[in-house]
Amino acid sequence: MSKSNFTRRGVLKTGALAGAGLTLPTYLRAQDSGFTNAPTGDSVTLGFNVPQTGPYADEGADELRAYELAVEHLNGGGDGGMLNTFSSKVLDGTGIMGKRVDYVTGDTQTKSDAARASARSMIEKDGAVMITGGSSSGVAVAVQALCQEAGVIFMAGLTHSNDTTGKDRKANGFRHFFNSYMSGAALAPVLANAYGTDRKAYHLTADYNWGYTTEEAVRSSTEAMGWETVNAVKTPLTQTDFSSYIAPVLNSGADVLVLNHYGGNMVNSLTNAVQFGLRDAMANGKNFEIVVPLYSRLMARGAGANVKGIYGSTNWHWSLQDEGSQAFVRSFGEKYGFPPSQAAHTCYVQTLLYADAVTRAGSFAPCAVAEALEGYEFDGLGNGPTLYRAEDHQCFKDVLVVRGKENPQSEFDLLEIVEVTPVEQVTYAPDHPQMGGAAATLGTCNNGA
Repeated sequence: MSKSNFTRRGVLKTGALAGAGLTLPTYLRAQDSGFTNAPTGDSVTLGFNVPQTGPYADEGADELRAYELAVEHLNGGGDGGMLNTFSSKVLDGTGIMGKRVDYVTGDTQTKSDAARASARSMIEKDGAVMITGGSSSGVAVAVQALCQEAGVIFMAGLTHSNDTTGKDRKANGFRHFFNSYMSGAALAPVLANAYGTDRKAYHLTADYNWGYTTEEAVRSSTEAMGWETVNAVKTPLTQTDFSSYIAPVLNSGADVLVLNHYGGNMVNSLTNAVQFGLRDAMANGKNFEIVVPLYSRLMARGAGANVKGIYGSTNWHWSLQDEGSQAFVRSFGEKYGFPPSQAAHTCYVQTLLYADAVTRAGSFAPCAVAEALEGYEFDGLGNGPTLYRAEDHQCFKDVLVVRGKENPQSEFDLLEIVEVTPVEQVTYAPDHPQMGGAAATLGTCNNGA
């Protein structure tokens, strides 16, 4: 086969394959219409890739509920939810640029390989023009890289690791959710005020990129205020019984346990810590304390009374009283019978932000959408004034510090907001060392053509 049959990236040209009687996958046929999976009919397909099985399946189920609600609102159904409070007014309930919104789903299984496979299938077989979802940063980084290669926009779901918009940032990827650095910056002053600056911390850390960056962020922020880290131990993501990891904490000299765990892992590790008596223990003449850097209502529900008094951070909470939050809570509650989680919120918002960017750009072409999102300032979506920073595609907004309620009024009323940390306190330079430093770049947007 002659060298002229290949593009500079080594992808077979359409003519060469046609001559050989072969057919290009959908995402490689982009040059026929200018960009990957350009909608040609009266509908457009979005790909919702969520953990339907595995340790983060609760978050995945709530994400899918939120996506379905967003599609309903975009297509003119229901009460419109946040379309009514969004500062941008270009979405009118007629789909996206007049095209009805359809969707396909995949199961990430909270595994990077499975998530890439399901995302690839939605792009190649189902014609998805945008991929969104996930409740794991390892998954987010993997799928974001795939979307960059394929030439589609990736609107990340629940991903908290610095890496997603740090060292692994991509021009085709965007994150609304906050990150590990922001949690550390918001939590440290609250922890110092509550527990003092003379503390010894023991970290249990989920053994993947989210755990690493969360441990680094919390260690950095707490050590800067005087805390000492006495040990940090990695735990497998598949672990369900953490007893063997909790036992050594009692004799470590630590008086604070930091659980860099999420989802079912956090529920199990916190439960084991309580069973070992850590909540009632004394160490170094102080009450032993536990910190959960990243909280969710779903985790709090799973852990029950064990979360009482425990501090953490969260991206959003259904008890917020702003107009946008309450509109979303009302719509979600009427449809499903209970309030939404932070995972549901960020996924709903990402869907609206994508639809809005397409409409403002007047095109589904990924690079046009990216340009519309970069440097975009908006309000009315539940977190106050928010910026989608152009340099790293990270949203910047206020961060919530929460604590497990001592006297909850219902199974959903488990967390209370103790501080709304202003965005200025959690903002960092795009080349911050925790984000990969000067070497971290977005690269070039890919339309797939």
